[in-house]
Amino acid sequence: MRTNDAQMLVLCALTDGPLHGYAINAAIEQVSGHRLGPGSLYGALARLEAKQLVKPLEGKGRQRPVCLTPAGRELLEQEAHSMARLSGRVFESAVPDEISYLDRLAATDTARSYKSVMLHALDARPGQTVLDLGCGPGTDLSTLAKAVSPSGRVIGIDSSQKMVEQARRRTEGLSAVEVQLGDIHTLPLEDGSIDRARTERVLQHAADPARALAEARRVLRPGGRLVMGEPDWDSLTIDYPDIEVSRAYTRHVTDKVVRNGVIGRQLARLAPDAGFAVLAVVPVTSVFRDVQAADQVLGLQRNTERAVSAGYLSALASQRWLDDLATGPFFAAVTLYVVVAEATS
Repeated sequence: MRTNDAQMLVLCALTDGPLHGYAINAAIEQVSGHRLGPGSLYGALARLEAKQLVKPLEGKGRQRPVCLTPAGRELLEQEAHSMARLSGRVFESAVPDEISYLDRLAATDTARSYKSVMLHALDARPGQTVLDLGCGPGTDLSTLAKAVSPSGRVIGIDSSQKMVEQARRRTEGLSAVEVQLGDIHTLPLEDGSIDRARTERVLQHAADPARALAEARRVLRPGGRLVMGEPDWDSLTIDYPDIEVSRAYTRHVTDKVVRNGVIGRQLARLAPDAGFAVLAVVPVTSVFRDVQAADQVLGLQRNTERAVSAGYLSALASQRWLDDLATGPFFAAVTLYVVVAEATS
């Protein structure tokens, strides 16, 4: 019996005690966002009673409360354990190491797609100085070094000592690459010393994106180029029969999980205020058809659990959601915007 079955919805509604028909439907609506039709509700009750999973109690007038039998409660517990085992096989429960996560993301077709767009837009040339703002473990530094050749210079800056050390190890043999510990809000660089700059999925976490953009403008020479690749998490869509549950999940990610959840759409407005002319905005939409591939990027179970704790989803709705994502055809999509900007004089 699946948790999106009418009978299972009725059983779940009776978990906290006896209810009559109207109250059962109200409880179902509270956790799932919709009511069962009268035929579905009373048909489910009749089938459950025939299976001895619920039993009627004495009531007043037309109200006829029912309660779970021991067999019904046992079935619920079995279903919960079954779904937990299924989720454990499909979804990643532990938070991955940050470097491992970034390496995993960089290896996906999704990342390769928008990185290619960003590299082309950056148009880095031999002899230029390129700045990678928030370079992480050095994922893109070698690619940038090839673009500027040995006569150029690549500077990676990150606020994490762990990331800086890893980036230095990975670029140890590249004379054109220098990695520094620093804050993108106060860059340790001279005015007008940079020809090209990039930031990828960094401004979504920045304490003050506007200040970071102003710093990027300060260190870029007039006519220098900044290429930004940032997601708009409000664009995250995950197919699920109850659209309100999907919307609640996306709202939680946008509101609580990512500091600047809609930065992707804001960049074309913020950049001119920092002294840039916006040359282009290129949307890159990532589509996921495999639930485990999506989970590697989106952390579906972890963020669903957070959504429950934050009050965006009920426990029952979240379990039905994960059950459906794990077993049914899967579709999800999210858009990242590549914004190309030029430093004005």
